[in-house]
Amino acid sequence: MNSTQTVDNVFLLILAISVGLLTGIVTTMIYFAIRYNSKRHPFSENIRDNLTLEIVWVVIPLIIVLAMFFYGWKGFRFMRTVPANAIQVKAYARMWQWSFEYENGRTDGTLVVPAGRPVKLLITSRDVLHSLFIPAFRIKEDAVPGMQTYLWFLPDREGEYDLFCSEYCGRGHSSMITKVKVVADDNFRVWLNKEGVMPAETGKAPMASLLQKKGCLSCHSADGTKKVGPTFKGLFGSSVEVITSGKERIVVADEEYLRRSLADPKADIVKGFPPIMPQMKDEISPDELSELVRKIQGLK
Repeated sequence: MNSTQTVDNVFLLILAISVGLLTGIVTTMIYFAIRYNSKRHPFSENIRDNLTLEIVWVVIPLIIVLAMFFYGWKGFRFMRTVPANAIQVKAYARMWQWSFEYENGRTDGTLVVPAGRPVKLLITSRDVLHSLFIPAFRIKEDAVPGMQTYLWFLPDREGEYDLFCSEYCGRGHSSMITKVKVVADDNFRVWLNKEGVMPAETGKAPMASLLQKKGCLSCHSADGTKKVGPTFKGLFGSSVEVITSGKERIVVADEEYLRRSLADPKADIVKGFPPIMPQMKDEISPDELSELVRKIQGLK
């Protein structure tokens, strides 16, 4: 059994009980409306208490509620008990991107997992409250700053599935979407231990560019589209109006400016855009910083 079956079983139980209650209540209402209408009973009667009926309508709802509680608790216990052979992946949330770190240190913006093996996600946030949600596997858990939460799931079928943030986290919340890629175990091992694409993707573009991997494209576009942050298209070499230490000035977006803005985005805040970009200096290596600058320079 996996989390999908567990949640679905509880949902179907509650649905069946709800349909049964709806049918019983509506049927009883119709019966009473016909059986005790004013034409048949023009005069009202004083109906005294009925102990049997009172016991029935207390005991039956109690049994129903206890049944729902039992199956819900059973499912909850199952979903919070991580199998011993689960692989661990750290999930980091940040406005507005997801980052996943594996036990060997590899990181990616897409959650790649092997089919048929349980996966435990250790979840935290680097800024505000987020919530990791994978509808296909019926799992959701909050990502809380300064706190580590967890969940596990069993990806039992290969394919690509959406992963959302289900907690409103700011203007770019709707774009905080990535993918869960469930692949064959052999392909996963090759991908995990080798930078690049999986065997099945040979000849195709890498799963995500560095801009995507670092979450840059969550707030900045590469085609001139207006987003939360300024577009990268045509940025290099252009004049940019910024606010530095509370004073407005115009700077040229050269390589020095790009490096400074990527490492310390609060140094020069582009006028007209909110200062919400997080610090990156501790999250990108010098080589990655140089590569990001080259990619932005190429977006003419």
